Amino acid sequence: MPDYCCFSNFILELTGNPQPGEISLAHNGVLFLDELPEFKRTVLEVMRQPMEERKVTISRAKISIDYPANFMLVASMNPCPCGYYNHPEKECVCGPGVVQRYLSKISGPLLDRIDLHVEVVPVSFDEMTANRKTESSAEIRERVVKAREKQSERFKTRDTIYCNAMMPSNMVKEICEINENGRALLKTAMERLGLSARAYDRILKVSRTIADLAGSEEIKTEHLAEAIQYRSLDRDGWAG
Repeated sequence: MPDYCCFSNFILELTGNPQPGEISLAHNGVLFLDELPEFKRTVLEVMRQPMEERKVTISRAKISIDYPANFMLVASMNPCPCGYYNHPEKECVCGPGVVQRYLSKISGPLLDRIDLHVEVVPVSFDEMTANRKTESSAEIRERVVKAREKQSERFKTRDTIYCNAMMPSNMVKEICEINENGRALLKTAMERLGLSARAYDRILKVSRTIADLAGSEEIKTEHLAEAIQYRSLDRDGWAG
C-alpha cells in the first residue's frame, strides 16, 4: 500500500472497502504535522483537495464516498536541515542550494492554502527573563470567544458557513470590504510578492478575523497590513 494512503483519507482493507483516514478523523479538529518538509511531497499534495473543499471524495469502480474533512492544519518546520538559516547568532552550515531544495518540498499551491505563515525567531536570554506585562490566556480566550460569536451572528442565515475561513470567494468581497488605502496597500503587496488570487482571498479573510478580534466593525489598514505579514513564505528571497 502506498505510504500516502493515510493522508489521502482512506485505508483499503483486504475487502477493498474505504474507511476514514487521518484527515477525516481530524474533522472539526486540528491536524498537526511536525517537520513538514520531511514528509514526501506526494503525501503533502494529497491534502490540497480536502483543504479547499473541506471534504474528501473517494471514487472506485463500484463506489464513491464523501468523507467530511473540515480540519485546521497546523504544521511546523525548521528553516533548513541544520536549523540555523536566518539565525541571528549561529551560522547555517547547509551547502549551496540545500535550503532551497529543502523548502521546495512544500509546493506553492499548498502554501497558498495555508492562511498564516509565522516565522519564529530565537528568543534571547534577556527577553526570556524580562519582567513585562503580558496578556493572559483568559483574556485571549475572551477575545476569541467574542470574535467567534460575532462570526456566528454574521453567518447565521448560512447553513454551511459559521466562520470567516469558510467563506467562498463570491462572498469575500461582500463581507471583507476595504477602503481606498487598504486597496492600495493590498495591490502593492500583490504585485511585489506575486501573490495568487487564492492568497488574495485568504488575506481578506484573515484581515476580517483580525478586525473581529480587535472589536472593529470595519477592516482597517492596520488589520490588512498584519494579514499581509502572515504571508512570509510567499516573499521572494525568503530562502535565499
